Amino acid sequence: MAPVAHAPHGRLGLPHSVAGHALRSQHGRYSEIIRRVPYLRHGNSHGAKFADQCFSALLSIPLGLLTRRSDVLIVTAPSLPFLGAGYVLARLRRIPLVVEMRDAWPDLARDARLVRGNVESLVEWAVDFVQRRADLVVTVTEGFAETLRTRGLKNVATISNGVLLHTLPVLDPPPLERPVFEALYLGNHGKSQRLEVAIRASALVGNSMHLHMVGHGVERPALERLAKELNAPVTFHDSLQGQEVMDRYASADTCVVSLRDDWKSFETTVPSKTYEVLAIGRHVTGIVKGEAARILEDSGAGDIVPSTPEAVAALWEDLAKDRGRLIRNVDSRQWVKQHADYPLLALRYMDLVRGLLAEQHGPRL
Repeated sequence: MAPVAHAPHGRLGLPHSVAGHALRSQHGRYSEIIRRVPYLRHGNSHGAKFADQCFSALLSIPLGLLTRRSDVLIVTAPSLPFLGAGYVLARLRRIPLVVEMRDAWPDLARDARLVRGNVESLVEWAVDFVQRRADLVVTVTEGFAETLRTRGLKNVATISNGVLLHTLPVLDPPPLERPVFEALYLGNHGKSQRLEVAIRASALVGNSMHLHMVGHGVERPALERLAKELNAPVTFHDSLQGQEVMDRYASADTCVVSLRDDWKSFETTVPSKTYEVLAIGRHVTGIVKGEAARILEDSGAGDIVPSTPEAVAALWEDLAKDRGRLIRNVDSRQWVKQHADYPLLALRYMDLVRGLLAEQHGPRL
């Protein structure tokens, strides 16, 4: 069950066969049945976005009760209201609950100052409540799995984000001669990414480079204003789909992977776009720490740089002067094949589910 596919201001520009209709079922490409719940338009407001998630999560409970009973219920966050809906539905249907944490909640709530001081917020309490009552908690990073284990959670496993490797080409390297250095950021424009660092860096480099920002998020209006104030060489683009994404990657010299460095929870967070960039073989400007930095180092994907405009600008100027550094080998794609290819991840996930059901009810799958 999932909301109709939508962006902050309404439906995505996708056909109904993909985005779905509210309260109707659709068949997915892998034989799955998707039941869509309605949504609310929410713009870029945090409060309205949360209301949208609560609305969809609440409607998913009766819809789930009208759906044929399953062997297990898997609920995925960061849409936190769905954690509550999943917990309620699993208890009503009396089936095992798998909680999939795609972000480091509840740690992220404190880092983002959704709570202040030592007072435990309702959000933190609710997330911890569901995690401790889940039959299995699945994280996307080893670091956050270890964090949860130190808090006493017993049944925790890691299945990382990934890509369907065979659908992604290895792109030709960027040209060795080019008058303008091209940097690309593709993803969410939120507080978590601290994208003002990249914009300020582009302003320091000046017109010898161009930064392309693709996507949307709550911080995008402020980022657009900042770029205008600094007269930075930045172009903002709406979200792209399919071949448009590959075309944008192909035009880039480096791809930015960024997380702010002052939130401790991000030491155990890996932006999901990381794996896509590794697979296609583009150079990565990594403005990250912790586990994300380790992956970039292990895969030989590019350069890790401190989260300051000066450091990022210096790296981009050096790369523009020595463009041979932009040519990557196949090591990063091979790393994805071994660690983050969806078929491999799916087998690992299925083993976890089989093991859980065998423990509780004997073999069922």
